[in-house]
Amino acid sequence: MTAATTTRAPAPARPLTHSGGALAGTRTLIRFNLRRDRVRLPVWVLALFVGTASTASNYTTLYADPADRASVVTTMKSPAGLAMTGPEHYLDDYTFGSMTGHQMLGFMAVLVGLMSVLIITRHTRDEEETNRAELVRSTVVGRHAHLAAALSVAVLANLALALLLAVGLGSMGIDSIDTGGSLLYGFSHAAVGVVFAGVAAVTVQITAHTRGASGMAMAVIGLAYVLRAAGDAGGNDTLSWLSPIGWVQRTYPYVDDRWWPLLLCAALAVLCSGAGFVLSTRRDVGAGLRAARLGSPVASRSLTRPLGFALRLHRSVLAGFGAGLFLMGAMYGSILGNADDMLKNIDQLQEALKDIGGTTMAESFASMVMVVLAVVAAVYVVMAALRPRSEENAGRVEPLLATGLSRARWAGSHLAVALTGGTLVLLLAGLGIGVAGAASAGDSGLLLKLVGAALAYAPALWVTVGVAAVLFGWLPRAASAAWAVPVYAFVVGYLGRLLRFPHWMNNVSPFGHVPQLPAAPMSWTPMAVLTLIAAALILLGLEGFRRRDLQTK
Repeated sequence: MTAATTTRAPAPARPLTHSGGALAGTRTLIRFNLRRDRVRLPVWVLALFVGTASTASNYTTLYADPADRASVVTTMKSPAGLAMTGPEHYLDDYTFGSMTGHQMLGFMAVLVGLMSVLIITRHTRDEEETNRAELVRSTVVGRHAHLAAALSVAVLANLALALLLAVGLGSMGIDSIDTGGSLLYGFSHAAVGVVFAGVAAVTVQITAHTRGASGMAMAVIGLAYVLRAAGDAGGNDTLSWLSPIGWVQRTYPYVDDRWWPLLLCAALAVLCSGAGFVLSTRRDVGAGLRAARLGSPVASRSLTRPLGFALRLHRSVLAGFGAGLFLMGAMYGSILGNADDMLKNIDQLQEALKDIGGTTMAESFASMVMVVLAVVAAVYVVMAALRPRSEENAGRVEPLLATGLSRARWAGSHLAVALTGGTLVLLLAGLGIGVAGAASAGDSGLLLKLVGAALAYAPALWVTVGVAAVLFGWLPRAASAAWAVPVYAFVVGYLGRLLRFPHWMNNVSPFGHVPQLPAAPMSWTPMAVLTLIAAALILLGLEGFRRRDLQTK
């Protein structure tokens, strides 16, 4: 007698569930992101704080006399002045506090927006593009954890900046009558920063590339600034109210202390962030909502050459900097005609401009602001010169070098784009300030003078490319140190003139050896020396790259 045995069907496997669901692992990723950015974020926050605090401190020195502030009010009431600063209501009572809010808040909103955009793209789209996100999400990490962690880090960075500004400006006594103005001024920065973080949360879902996502978000920042500038310059508040930068400027810190426009920023930030989360569910990891455009079945002849291919990779950044520098030059040029009235009562600036020389105040002022345009162009050339490093990190270089392409031709093509692209953006900056300056001052001869003054900085840009090439070739892990060149040039070459830094400090920078055209006479010797130094550095960098092994993350 045998007992019948019955076999039971195995119970269906229970689906794995993660604690926290779609947000599982967010706190861990926040800590991880903060550790990765333990140097980057403090540098951003401290640089923005120090820049604001030093400028506000300079206001108390430069405009100590009410008559000096009154002369500034006269200049700032012009359409060009309002476009560069903010709403005219600040000018009703131009104290040190209202001057800080009027002249700094719109400009700082752009920089805070850039910081927020770069935080989001770095910790979301860049992680997907390098395939690290897929590896991390194979563990107990929810679908929305990466975006939630990135937004959290962006919020923390903006709050840290807001508190620093509030405490720092409050302790400086920037406006002793209005103690709440500093708090509102600080949190206005945080509000606009969170808005553009939300914008970046949307753009990272649209495209599969970090540069594309950053570019779209930065284009939104630029559009917001243009709308604000057009509205304030033309007296059309409707345009200004279409921009989040216009919203924070209309909080009027140190004047009316309106907090309610920050609610608009909070609402838009929540809306954009929520849209980012929703859109992320409609795509695969590593992909974008915008389908990749089908290319031609046959590549153009230019793409089969290293230089043509490098130009294709750089063209969007080059176009963005070219357009931005043209507009920036035009904004500076639009106030050259009012330079005499704007600066006549400011002793510190008068002394700085005397050191430069020049037959007219417009020429002296143009020579001074030309340093700023050259530094922005230097930011582009550093980005372009370090592009080979990012290609190397991403592992896209090895397949190319496995062919008959030499290292020198490949790296040299990127450096060639940096050299020619830097010269091109300088030319566009010169055209912008030249056309607007000639129209503002009523002097057609300024056009060619200012274009030449801008192009005079080309050898200094080439030296900057050479420094980046040497670091890339010999010390690739320290290649980011190339950013010290434009930062030092701005601090010493521009701020140092106002703060009367020793001349030897300016001589350390390649920008300090450029003739201060159009105020100073042309000198070809330093231009030739800078060109030779740039050529030597580039050759040295290429030799270092030829000798070392490839390094990928």
